[in-house]
Amino acid sequence: MNWTDSREIAIALAEAHPGVDPGAIRFTDLRDWVLALPGFADDPRHCGEKILEAIQMAWIDEAG
Repeated sequence: MNWTDSREIAIALAEAHPGVDPGAIRFTDLRDWVLALPGFADDPRHCGEKILEAIQMAWIDEAG
């Protein structure tokens, strides 16, 4: 997975962190959780606020 795979990341996060409200997570935590996902292989320096927002929105959609 890469930073641009927001839907795939969101699904993996929902499975790894059931019961978490994705709208309440801090971006620093979200970034750490994405980096810890099995199969995530992108450069941590390529992450920015817009990417984290896209991941968070996709996770909110998955949770809904």
